[in-house]
Order: sequence, then structure tokens, then C-alpha cells
Amino acid sequence: MLVLGLGAGMRRREFLGALGGVAVAWPLAAYAQQPATLRVGGTLTAPRTQHFLLGFEARMRELGYVEGQNLTLDYIDMQGRPDRYPTAMQELVDHKADIIISSGPEDSLKAAMAVTKTVPIVMAAIDYDPLALGYVTSLARPTGNVTGLMLAQIELAAKRLQLVKDGFAAISKATVFWDRHSAGQWHAARDNAAQFGFDLASVELRDYPYDYARALAEAPPQNRGFLIFATSPLFARDRERIVQFALLNRLPSMFVFREYVDQGGLMSYGPNRTVMSRRIADYVNRIARGAKPTELPIERPTIFELVINQRTAKALGLEFSQAMLLRADEVIE
Repeated sequence: MLVLGLGAGMRRREFLGALGGVAVAWPLAAYAQQPATLRVGGTLTAPRTQHFLLGFEARMRELGYVEGQNLTLDYIDMQGRPDRYPTAMQELVDHKADIIISSGPEDSLKAAMAVTKTVPIVMAAIDYDPLALGYVTSLARPTGNVTGLMLAQIELAAKRLQLVKDGFAAISKATVFWDRHSAGQWHAARDNAAQFGFDLASVELRDYPYDYARALAEAPPQNRGFLIFATSPLFARDRERIVQFALLNRLPSMFVFREYVDQGGLMSYGPNRTVMSRRIADYVNRIARGAKPTELPIERPTIFELVINQRTAKALGLEFSQAMLLRADEVIE
């Protein structure tokens, strides 16, 4: 059973308000007449049936866009191959996409910006900081053809360490699984480990499909009692396999997104992806109605969800404090 307290509902409303508040300043041009047809292109690193993707499509319907009537969604499945981003983005331009959605890793935005300077790009920068890396020069006043959302995963890496320590004070050693898409998250965790009393082991996964059992064997034995997963498009593609691996090996694990916890992971801390995907739809709608990317500020989530799977904790013989359970936005019993 999913237990959702009043506090979680309030946080979710605050999150929606925090994102929606920026829309008040969006230009009147964004509310012009809806176009007769709209072609939106994007890449997929997870099945289209994932509920955060369905959230985007549901919001588009609410805004008056019906696939097959006045909306074409042109998705290209990356099939676990980040090297295909340049080709995929060129295909979207060749298919005459009106708007391109660049979601996920840095490779996605880099490829999109390389193939077009004119087609509007709505980014969901999940695994990197586009401002620090120079892809955008301002959040409040974007330049060029890029706007959208950035998730601040680098800053959140330290917060996840704190939550693990708050939940299990006795844990002082853990292993971080990361790959080339999430190197910044590992570096942030490493740099902040000492202040939370952590000895972190680093295991970089290479050569997809990843061998998680072999990766765990690379970690020092004393660091194998707790896993911290960074977020990357390849980890997202392996979500079910990762959760089953952790459960089979009786490994408590911290994740970025709640979808892992829904499937049996122990805990997660990050933004709600469904809320974010709906916000991406708002950007697409505004641009389709005449707004320019430069007129739409880049937004960062300010409210994040702590989700705990109490059922998994009990199966692993772990016990969260009552204070931690009350602090969580959702507890799966």
C-alpha cells in the first residue's frame, strides 16, 4: 500500500507552484493561437510506456494536442547507445521537427545544438549542469535556441549522502556506481564524503550492457554494504535489472528517482520526473504558440521528493527512524 501524508501533498503543490510561477512572466506571444499541426522530436532511453513519458503526453492532451490529429511525436529509441545521439538528432532535423526535446545526458544536448541553430530545443538536463558546461550562458535570459529545465544533480549528490547518514547513522562505508554520463555526480559525492563521515569506493561502469555483479566485485569488501547509484540514461534503461540485482544481493541502495523505489529499491531523493515532463510540455506549448526560447527562462526544481520503501527495509533487516519516516514525502508499506 502507498501511504501519502499531507506533507507530501503540500510539497507537491509547492513544487508545481514553484515551476508554474515562472509561467506568469512568460510572454503574451506564448498564448497565441495553437498551430494546426505540430511535430515534436526526441530520443528515448527508456520505453515510451514509462509514466514520466506518459505524463508529458497527458499534459499535451490537456493543452489541446492529440497525437495523430494535430500532433506528431517523433521518437528515436537510443537502444542503449549514446554514440547514436548525433545521428538521431540529425534525423529529427531531417524529419522537419518543429521542436526538439533534448532529455537526459549531456550528449543529447551537445548533439542537438550541433545540428541546428534554428529549431527550438527544449532540454531536460538530467545528468549534467548545462550552465557550468557552457551550453547556456544564463538561466533567466537564455540565448540561442535552447531553454527548458535543469535538475541540479551535482548539488543533490551531497544531499543524498546526508540522507543515507540520517537514515542509518552506523553506515560509514558505501560504493558509488557511476558511468561516463554521471561522472560529475561521482565527483560531487567524493568531494563531500568526508563531511558526512563516509568512506566511498568508486566503481565506474563501462562497456554497456553493464555487468553489475562484476562491478560490485571490484569494490573493496568493506564498502559493499551500501550502494549509491548515480543517474544516467543507461542506468535508467536497466532500472528493473538494477533493482533486482540489489534485492538479490540484499544490498540497501540510494537512487535518484522514485521509480526505482516503486519497484523495490530502498530509497531515493530527487525531483518528480512526471511533474517535470509535464512542465516540458508547457514549454513545447508556449513555443508552438509563438514564444521564442530566449523569452522563456530556464527553470530548476526547488522541491524534491524523499521516497522510502519500508517493505524493502524490513526485508533487508533495516529500520528507519520514526523521524526519517515522517520526513519522507512517500513511504511504501
